[in-house]
Amino acid sequence: MPIPIELDPAPPRHNWHEPQLTPGRRPEWLRVRPADSPEYQRLYRLMRHHSLHTVCEEAGCPNIGECWGRGTATFLLLGDICTRSCGFCKIKTGRPERVDILEPLRVARTVQAMGLQHVVLTSVNRDELPDGGAFIFAATIRKIRELLPDCTIEVLIPDFMGDEQALYTVMREAPEILNHNIETVPRLYRRVRPQARFDRSLRVLERAKAMDPEVLTKSGMMVGLGERWDEILEAMAALRAVQTDILTIGQYLQPSRFHLPIERYYTPTEFDELRRIGEGMGFRWVESGPLVRSSYHADGQARLVRRAPRAVLP
Repeated sequence: MPIPIELDPAPPRHNWHEPQLTPGRRPEWLRVRPADSPEYQRLYRLMRHHSLHTVCEEAGCPNIGECWGRGTATFLLLGDICTRSCGFCKIKTGRPERVDILEPLRVARTVQAMGLQHVVLTSVNRDELPDGGAFIFAATIRKIRELLPDCTIEVLIPDFMGDEQALYTVMREAPEILNHNIETVPRLYRRVRPQARFDRSLRVLERAKAMDPEVLTKSGMMVGLGERWDEILEAMAALRAVQTDILTIGQYLQPSRFHLPIERYYTPTEFDELRRIGEGMGFRWVESGPLVRSSYHADGQARLVRRAPRAVLP
Protein backbone atom coordinates (compact mmCIF):
# COMPACT_ATOMS: atom_id res chain seq x y z
CA MET A 1 0.00 0.00 0.00
CA PRO A 2 1.55 3.38 -1.01
CA ILE A 3 2.41 5.63 1.93
CA PRO A 4 0.76 9.11 1.87
CA ILE A 5 3.27 11.93 1.89
CA GLU A 6 3.22 15.72 1.64
CA LEU A 7 4.50 16.63 -1.82
CA ASP A 8 5.94 19.60 -3.66
CA PRO A 9 4.20 21.74 -6.32
CA ALA A 10 3.12 20.35 -9.70
CA PRO A 11 5.80 19.30 -12.24
CA PRO A 12 6.29 20.83 -15.67
CA ARG A 13 4.58 19.27 -18.68
CA HIS A 14 6.91 17.41 -21.04
CA ASN A 15 6.24 17.08 -24.75
CA TRP A 16 8.97 14.85 -26.12
CA HIS A 17 8.20 15.27 -29.82
CA GLU A 18 8.68 19.05 -29.87
CA PRO A 19 10.83 20.66 -31.03
CA GLN A 20 12.10 18.55 -33.89
CA LEU A 21 15.67 17.45 -33.12
CA THR A 22 16.65 16.50 -36.65
CA PRO A 23 15.92 18.02 -40.06
CA GLY A 24 12.55 17.01 -41.41
CA ARG A 25 9.60 15.44 -39.69
CA ARG A 26 9.88 12.52 -37.28
CA PRO A 27 7.99 9.40 -38.31
CA GLU A 28 4.52 9.09 -36.84
CA TRP A 29 5.51 6.03 -34.81
CA LEU A 30 7.93 8.17 -32.76
CA ARG A 31 5.30 10.60 -31.55
CA VAL A 32 4.24 10.38 -27.92
CA ARG A 33 1.69 12.23 -25.83
CA PRO A 34 2.78 14.85 -23.28
CA ALA A 35 3.48 13.56 -19.77
CA ASP A 36 0.82 15.06 -17.53
CA SER A 37 -1.20 12.30 -15.84
CA PRO A 38 -2.11 12.49 -12.13
CA GLU A 39 0.24 9.57 -11.39
CA TYR A 40 3.07 11.31 -13.26
CA GLN A 41 2.55 14.40 -11.14
CA ARG A 42 2.50 12.33 -7.94
CA LEU A 43 5.79 10.62 -8.78
CA TYR A 44 7.41 13.90 -9.80
CA ARG A 45 6.59 15.40 -6.41
CA LEU A 46 7.72 12.25 -4.61
CA MET A 47 11.14 12.36 -6.32
CA ARG A 48 11.58 16.05 -5.46
CA HIS A 49 10.50 15.46 -1.86
CA HIS A 50 13.28 12.88 -1.39
CA SER A 51 15.83 14.82 -3.50
CA LEU A 52 16.24 11.89 -5.88
CA HIS A 53 17.18 11.63 -9.55
CA THR A 54 15.68 9.38 -12.19
CA VAL A 55 17.23 8.38 -15.48
CA CYS A 56 13.76 8.94 -16.94
CA GLU A 57 14.25 12.70 -16.46
CA GLU A 58 18.01 13.08 -16.75
CA ALA A 59 18.29 11.09 -19.98
CA GLY A 60 15.12 12.56 -21.50
CA CYS A 61 13.33 9.22 -21.90
CA PRO A 62 10.37 9.49 -24.31
CA ASN A 63 8.39 6.95 -22.27
CA ILE A 64 8.33 8.95 -19.05
CA GLY A 65 4.63 9.70 -19.37
CA GLU A 66 3.67 6.06 -19.92
CA CYS A 67 5.97 4.60 -17.29
CA TRP A 68 5.32 7.17 -14.58
CA GLY A 69 1.63 6.95 -15.41
CA ARG A 70 1.87 3.22 -14.54
CA GLY A 71 3.71 4.02 -11.29
CA THR A 72 7.15 2.80 -12.42
CA ALA A 73 10.45 4.68 -12.56
CA THR A 74 14.19 4.01 -12.83
CA PHE A 75 16.20 5.53 -9.99
CA LEU A 76 19.50 7.22 -10.84
CA LEU A 77 22.03 6.69 -8.05
CA LEU A 78 25.23 8.61 -7.28
CA GLY A 79 24.04 12.02 -8.45
CA ASP A 80 23.29 13.43 -11.88
CA ILE A 81 26.82 14.19 -13.16
CA CYS A 82 28.71 11.51 -15.09
CA THR A 83 32.48 11.14 -15.46
CA ARG A 84 32.10 9.90 -19.05
CA SER A 85 31.11 11.72 -22.23
CA CYS A 86 29.11 9.33 -24.40
CA GLY A 87 28.00 10.93 -27.64
CA PHE A 88 24.38 9.85 -27.32
CA CYS A 89 23.62 10.64 -23.69
CA LYS A 90 21.83 13.68 -22.27
CA ILE A 91 23.18 13.25 -18.73
CA LYS A 92 25.66 15.96 -17.74
CA THR A 93 29.40 15.27 -17.87
CA GLY A 94 31.77 16.80 -15.32
CA ARG A 95 33.12 16.49 -11.80
CA PRO A 96 30.52 14.73 -9.62
CA GLU A 97 29.58 15.88 -6.14
CA ARG A 98 30.39 13.93 -2.99
CA VAL A 99 28.67 10.56 -2.58
CA ASP A 100 25.49 10.83 -0.52
CA ILE A 101 25.58 7.87 1.87
CA LEU A 102 21.93 8.46 2.86
CA GLU A 103 20.71 8.05 -0.72
CA PRO A 104 20.05 4.29 -0.37
CA LEU A 105 17.62 4.89 2.49
CA ARG A 106 15.80 7.68 0.64
CA VAL A 107 15.45 5.50 -2.45
CA ALA A 108 14.12 2.61 -0.36
CA ARG A 109 11.56 4.84 1.33
CA THR A 110 10.42 6.16 -2.03
CA VAL A 111 10.08 2.62 -3.40
CA GLN A 112 7.99 1.81 -0.33
CA ALA A 113 5.85 4.93 -0.81
CA MET A 114 5.25 3.94 -4.44
CA GLY A 115 4.28 0.43 -3.39
CA LEU A 116 6.48 -1.10 -6.09
CA GLN A 117 6.72 -4.82 -6.79
CA HIS A 118 9.73 -4.34 -9.11
CA VAL A 119 12.32 -1.56 -9.08
CA VAL A 120 15.15 -0.59 -11.45
CA LEU A 121 18.32 1.01 -10.06
CA THR A 122 20.95 2.59 -12.28
CA SER A 123 23.65 5.22 -11.90
CA VAL A 124 25.93 7.64 -13.64
CA ASN A 125 29.51 6.48 -14.18
CA ARG A 126 31.68 7.37 -11.20
CA ASP A 127 35.12 6.37 -12.48
CA GLU A 128 36.81 8.53 -9.83
CA LEU A 129 35.58 6.23 -7.04
CA PRO A 130 37.70 3.18 -6.11
CA ASP A 131 34.81 0.78 -6.76
CA GLY A 132 32.89 2.92 -9.25
CA GLY A 133 30.08 3.36 -6.72
CA ALA A 134 29.27 -0.35 -6.40
CA PHE A 135 28.85 0.00 -2.64
CA ILE A 136 25.91 2.38 -3.16
CA PHE A 137 24.16 -0.16 -5.38
CA ALA A 138 24.71 -2.81 -2.70
CA ALA A 139 23.49 -0.58 0.12
CA THR A 140 20.38 0.42 -1.85
CA ILE A 141 19.47 -3.21 -2.55
CA ARG A 142 19.80 -4.01 1.15
CA LYS A 143 17.65 -1.06 2.25
CA ILE A 144 14.90 -1.88 -0.25
CA ARG A 145 14.82 -5.49 0.93
CA GLU A 146 14.56 -4.33 4.54
CA LEU A 147 11.43 -2.31 3.74
CA LEU A 148 9.95 -4.36 0.88
CA PRO A 149 11.21 -7.96 1.04
CA ASP A 150 8.98 -9.10 -1.85
CA CYS A 151 10.07 -6.36 -4.28
CA THR A 152 12.23 -7.71 -7.11
CA ILE A 153 15.25 -5.62 -8.06
CA GLU A 154 16.96 -4.91 -11.37
CA VAL A 155 20.30 -3.11 -11.43
CA LEU A 156 21.51 -1.38 -14.58
CA ILE A 157 25.19 -1.02 -13.79
CA PRO A 158 28.20 0.69 -15.43
CA ASP A 159 31.18 -1.44 -16.39
CA PHE A 160 33.12 -0.45 -13.22
CA MET A 161 36.19 -0.20 -15.49
CA GLY A 162 36.28 -3.99 -15.52
CA ASP A 163 36.79 -4.27 -11.75
CA GLU A 164 35.48 -7.73 -10.84
CA GLN A 165 35.53 -7.00 -7.11
CA ALA A 166 33.18 -4.06 -7.70
CA LEU A 167 30.88 -6.33 -9.72
CA TYR A 168 30.98 -8.90 -6.93
CA THR A 169 29.99 -6.22 -4.42
CA VAL A 170 26.72 -5.84 -6.34
CA MET A 171 26.23 -9.51 -7.17
CA ARG A 172 26.60 -10.71 -3.59
CA GLU A 173 23.33 -8.86 -2.79
CA ALA A 174 21.56 -11.16 -5.31
CA PRO A 175 19.66 -8.72 -7.54
CA GLU A 176 17.11 -10.62 -9.61
CA ILE A 177 18.17 -8.93 -12.88
CA LEU A 178 21.68 -7.68 -13.73
CA ASN A 179 21.59 -5.26 -16.67
CA HIS A 180 24.56 -3.73 -18.47
CA ASN A 181 24.03 -2.12 -21.86
CA ILE A 182 26.35 -2.54 -24.82
CA GLU A 183 24.52 0.46 -26.39
CA THR A 184 25.89 0.02 -29.93
CA VAL A 185 27.97 -2.18 -32.23
CA PRO A 186 31.76 -2.54 -31.70
CA ARG A 187 32.75 -0.47 -34.75
CA LEU A 188 31.01 2.63 -33.40
CA TYR A 189 32.36 2.52 -29.84
CA ARG A 190 35.08 5.13 -30.36
CA ARG A 191 32.48 7.65 -31.51
CA VAL A 192 29.52 6.61 -29.35
CA ARG A 193 31.15 5.35 -26.11
CA PRO A 194 34.75 6.64 -26.18
CA GLN A 195 35.59 5.59 -22.60
CA ALA A 196 34.05 2.11 -22.91
CA ARG A 197 34.99 -1.13 -24.66
CA PHE A 198 32.67 -3.70 -26.22
CA ASP A 199 34.68 -6.65 -24.94
CA ARG A 200 34.69 -5.23 -21.41
CA SER A 201 30.92 -4.87 -21.46
CA LEU A 202 30.53 -8.46 -22.59
CA ARG A 203 32.87 -9.52 -19.81
CA VAL A 204 30.65 -7.81 -17.21
CA LEU A 205 27.65 -9.86 -18.36
CA GLU A 206 29.67 -13.06 -18.57
CA ARG A 207 31.19 -12.69 -15.10
CA ALA A 208 27.84 -11.78 -13.53
CA LYS A 209 26.33 -15.02 -14.81
CA ALA A 210 29.37 -16.96 -13.60
CA MET A 211 29.10 -15.42 -10.13
CA ASP A 212 25.39 -16.22 -9.86
CA PRO A 213 23.96 -18.61 -12.49
CA GLU A 214 20.41 -17.84 -11.28
CA VAL A 215 20.60 -14.13 -12.07
CA LEU A 216 18.86 -12.94 -15.23
CA THR A 217 21.35 -10.96 -17.31
CA LYS A 218 20.14 -8.23 -19.62
CA SER A 219 21.58 -5.78 -22.13
CA GLY A 220 20.32 -3.14 -24.54
CA MET A 221 21.33 -1.31 -27.67
CA MET A 222 20.24 1.64 -29.81
CA VAL A 223 19.95 1.65 -33.58
CA GLY A 224 20.11 4.61 -35.92
CA LEU A 225 23.70 5.68 -35.26
CA GLY A 226 25.16 4.35 -38.50
CA GLU A 227 25.40 0.63 -37.77
CA ARG A 228 24.75 -1.98 -40.47
CA TRP A 229 22.07 -4.66 -40.13
CA ASP A 230 24.66 -7.43 -40.06
CA GLU A 231 26.51 -5.62 -37.25
CA ILE A 232 23.32 -5.54 -35.17
CA LEU A 233 22.90 -9.28 -35.59
CA GLU A 234 26.56 -9.91 -34.74
CA ALA A 235 26.22 -7.86 -31.54
CA MET A 236 23.08 -9.81 -30.62
CA ALA A 237 24.91 -13.09 -31.22
CA ALA A 238 27.81 -11.92 -29.03
CA LEU A 239 25.35 -11.25 -26.19
CA ARG A 240 23.84 -14.71 -26.52
CA ALA A 241 27.34 -16.21 -26.51
CA VAL A 242 27.72 -14.97 -22.91
CA GLN A 243 24.22 -16.28 -22.01
CA THR A 244 22.44 -12.93 -21.86
CA ASP A 245 18.76 -13.60 -21.10
CA ILE A 246 16.98 -10.31 -21.93
CA LEU A 247 17.58 -7.87 -24.79
CA THR A 248 16.17 -4.40 -25.45
CA ILE A 249 16.49 -2.61 -28.81
CA GLY A 250 15.24 0.92 -29.49
CA GLN A 251 15.63 3.85 -31.86
CA TYR A 252 18.34 6.40 -31.02
CA LEU A 253 16.86 9.89 -30.64
CA GLN A 254 19.22 12.87 -30.61
CA PRO A 255 18.86 14.71 -27.26
CA SER A 256 20.20 18.01 -28.69
CA ARG A 257 22.11 19.40 -31.65
CA PHE A 258 25.32 18.87 -29.69
CA HIS A 259 24.85 15.09 -29.63
CA LEU A 260 25.44 12.52 -32.34
CA PRO A 261 23.07 12.88 -35.30
CA ILE A 262 20.46 10.30 -36.24
CA GLU A 263 21.67 8.41 -39.30
CA ARG A 264 18.39 6.66 -40.00
CA TYR A 265 14.99 5.78 -38.57
CA TYR A 266 14.15 2.10 -38.33
CA THR A 267 10.55 1.07 -39.03
CA PRO A 268 8.28 -0.83 -36.63
CA THR A 269 8.48 -3.76 -39.08
CA GLU A 270 12.28 -3.82 -38.77
CA PHE A 271 12.03 -3.78 -34.97
CA ASP A 272 9.57 -6.67 -35.16
CA GLU A 273 12.07 -8.56 -37.31
CA LEU A 274 14.85 -7.96 -34.77
CA ARG A 275 12.55 -9.29 -32.06
CA ARG A 276 11.83 -12.42 -34.09
CA ILE A 277 15.55 -12.97 -34.79
CA GLY A 278 16.45 -12.44 -31.13
CA GLU A 279 13.87 -14.92 -29.94
CA GLY A 280 15.25 -17.39 -32.47
CA MET A 281 18.74 -16.87 -31.02
CA GLY A 282 17.47 -17.97 -27.62
CA PHE A 283 16.90 -14.74 -25.69
CA ARG A 284 14.22 -15.34 -23.08
CA TRP A 285 12.72 -11.89 -23.63
CA VAL A 286 13.27 -9.40 -26.47
CA GLU A 287 11.78 -5.91 -26.14
CA SER A 288 12.24 -4.30 -29.57
CA GLY A 289 10.50 -1.16 -30.79
CA PRO A 290 11.06 2.46 -31.82
CA LEU A 291 10.51 3.88 -28.32
CA VAL A 292 11.99 1.00 -26.33
CA ARG A 293 14.54 1.98 -23.71
CA SER A 294 16.50 -0.17 -21.31
CA SER A 295 13.91 -0.15 -18.53
CA TYR A 296 10.83 -0.17 -20.76
CA HIS A 297 8.36 -2.82 -19.54
CA ALA A 298 10.94 -3.93 -16.97
CA ASP A 299 8.10 -4.86 -14.62
CA GLY A 300 6.87 -7.30 -17.27
CA GLN A 301 10.32 -8.80 -17.70
CA ALA A 302 10.38 -9.42 -13.95
CA ARG A 303 7.85 -12.21 -14.56
CA LEU A 304 10.83 -14.32 -15.67
CA VAL A 305 12.27 -14.11 -12.14
CA ARG A 306 12.09 -17.29 -10.12
CA ARG A 307 10.00 -16.54 -7.06
CA ALA A 308 11.91 -18.89 -4.76
CA PRO A 309 14.06 -17.00 -2.22
CA ARG A 310 17.68 -16.53 -3.26
CA ALA A 311 20.49 -16.34 -0.74
CA VAL A 312 23.17 -13.67 -1.07
CA LEU A 313 26.59 -14.82 -2.19
CA PRO A 314 29.25 -15.48 0.48
